[in-house]
Amino acid sequence: MMENNNITPEMEDQMINEAYQNLLNIYLSSNHRKKVEIIDKAFKFAREAHKGIRRRSGEPYIMHPIAVATIVIQEIGLGSTSISAALLHDVVEDTDYTVEDIEAQFGHKIARIVDGLTKISGGIFGDKASLQAENFRKLLLTMNEDIRVVLIKMADRLHNMRTLSSMPPNKQYKIAGETLYVYAPLAHRLGLYAIKTELEDLSFKYNHPAEYQRILSQIIDSEESRNELFARFSAPIRERLDNMGLKYEFNARVKSCYSIWNKMQTKHIPFEEVYDLYAARIVFECEDESAEKRICWNIYNEVTEVYTKHPDRVRDWLTTPKVNKYRALHVTVMGPDGKWVEVQIRSRRMDDTAERGFAAHWKYKIGEGEEEEELSKWLSTITDILKDPEPNAMDFLDTIKLNLFASEIVVFTPKGETITLPTGATVLDLAFALHTDLGTHCIAGKVNHRLRPLSYKIASGDQVEIVTSNIQKPKPEWEKYIVTARGRTRLRAALRHQRRLAIELGEKRFMDFLEEHNIPFSNEVLSLAISRQNASNKEELFHMIGNNEVILNESMVTKKEQSSRFNWLRRNPFKGKDNKDDHKANDKKAKDEGQETGDKGIDMKAVYHLTTRDGKSNYQIASCCHPIPGDDTVGFVTNSNKVVVHKMDCPTLARLKASQGSRLLQTQWEDPGESFQATIRIEGIDQMGILQSIVNIISTNMSINMKHMQVTADQGVFNCDLTVLVRDTTVVTNLCREIKKVKGVNDATRMS
Repeated sequence: MMENNNITPEMEDQMINEAYQNLLNIYLSSNHRKKVEIIDKAFKFAREAHKGIRRRSGEPYIMHPIAVATIVIQEIGLGSTSISAALLHDVVEDTDYTVEDIEAQFGHKIARIVDGLTKISGGIFGDKASLQAENFRKLLLTMNEDIRVVLIKMADRLHNMRTLSSMPPNKQYKIAGETLYVYAPLAHRLGLYAIKTELEDLSFKYNHPAEYQRILSQIIDSEESRNELFARFSAPIRERLDNMGLKYEFNARVKSCYSIWNKMQTKHIPFEEVYDLYAARIVFECEDESAEKRICWNIYNEVTEVYTKHPDRVRDWLTTPKVNKYRALHVTVMGPDGKWVEVQIRSRRMDDTAERGFAAHWKYKIGEGEEEEELSKWLSTITDILKDPEPNAMDFLDTIKLNLFASEIVVFTPKGETITLPTGATVLDLAFALHTDLGTHCIAGKVNHRLRPLSYKIASGDQVEIVTSNIQKPKPEWEKYIVTARGRTRLRAALRHQRRLAIELGEKRFMDFLEEHNIPFSNEVLSLAISRQNASNKEELFHMIGNNEVILNESMVTKKEQSSRFNWLRRNPFKGKDNKDDHKANDKKAKDEGQETGDKGIDMKAVYHLTTRDGKSNYQIASCCHPIPGDDTVGFVTNSNKVVVHKMDCPTLARLKASQGSRLLQTQWEDPGESFQATIRIEGIDQMGILQSIVNIISTNMSINMKHMQVTADQGVFNCDLTVLVRDTTVVTNLCREIKKVKGVNDATRMS
């Protein structure tokens, strides 16, 4: 960060010129065609446009576009068109220049990219939930038109994250949350692994600063012993690789801080028990691309000759690369210290693609060429996602994350064709992926020759045959069995078609009924039937008639006095309208959890003190994560001016950070004056007296009140979910420590 009063204009000019010259040097050393003139023109235009403007850090604003352009060439590998657009990316938003001005100076292609960047400026999400889906849709549409927009946006976000320390805390929460929720998975999907890892670590640093520093210190402290272990592990493998005559690198790659923390959270283990703290990576040189696969398997054979492989941890990304073009061979083996070690085997070409995604393309192909052809192959799933006409904002984001960012599985049809689907996909997803008719008439699936229901989750490597029936019709409840955007879109289209047919049939039945009973059709008759049917409009009335949900009778369409003797509406007991009360309950829950925002005068920049006075708290505990004093927490302001407190690692909070980060508060516990619920999961060996020992520790030794206990035992193993009332996290930590001392108890961990 720079202080403006410590630098002269001449020094500023020198700093700007040096940064720009560094950008040019990197570009000139690449394999791109040397179109320096257009880059130089863009730099001068942007420098003049941003003249006199400074960033929050105090440095001249032009340093930001230069930094973004440097990332675009150095870390993503794009050419002069993208570099120029990166230099100009904030001109339309922040100055009086228009897109038309850019087009007049730099042509249609650069102007189109700058326009796309302007549309999604300021982050993907607006401050209101209702804008999220539309703003994200804009991002996807710009990807569809020119994926360079998103790649430059990725570079912009990376530089913003690198300079996030100059922002106020509530802005840091919002930007870091949005980055972790969308940009890091998107970078991974684009093959930008190095950028993805850095975005995750920077987000983690600002969301959990204490945890980040603690894990970073532990990584540094364990470096010496880790190096010794790797030296012992690698020595016999190096000897064999040398005998093969290979030119190679064999290194240990430590997991990122965020990956380590994520595993600690999901597995409920301390740092010391993260067995795959590092991965061993063999990268070999190979000029002949056709020989790479054979050499990978030869190395695999040598590694598994030395060490025992884990039977379930071989990953062949050579035969079936990931969607982001990642190719490698992974095998996990038992090291000399008795711990599992993952070995990643790649050629230099594969390694470049894995680390830098599209950047690797330019290393192996001379000339700028047509970037559009190389960068547009990845976008096939977007069309299906955009077809949904009225997506719920958060559902839409979840669909995006699942379909664009999730890991993939590869399954086989009976004919041996491979189909790629997101992890968690079901038999019904596969049916709709193959063809709409297969999906709408699907009754089951034969997975590896065994009959499975529509909801069955298929796994990578499964052979799946879709079983259909001509009398099967799509049902609304099928949507809960579908995870893919294509499946959901095709199901909804089939349901709309089915509804139209039912409406047409219902209208015909209604008109035939009136004619049969000599009742003239009029708007008054139709309105009477709609009213007595409690339908919202005529389409709903006709749909219910066509769907056999009501039986027509004269009392529905004649002005007789309403009486209990008349059955205005006789419903089919197996059918009915959607339960609107469920939706109201869900809406209320969303509000209670803090998923609406408002501004009623709370100081968003100040630390909000969580306290209880006279039995009344100035906050609400989020039911999704149940924070207690001692947890890292963030407050969220609702429309009713209530502060809902979430744990910093709460999944609901992750969505709120991304969507409504402007409503986040820094919080601090201050004399809460009450007890809080905490749930502890206890696992151990089922033996006589173990439960009594645990209860004695809780009630007698530590005088803690128990609220609920649920115990299950199966084949000699027991699990106990224990809910207690405590003051803070210290009590929970001490309780877990004491319970672990009980003979037979294997683990005791607090649950969210």
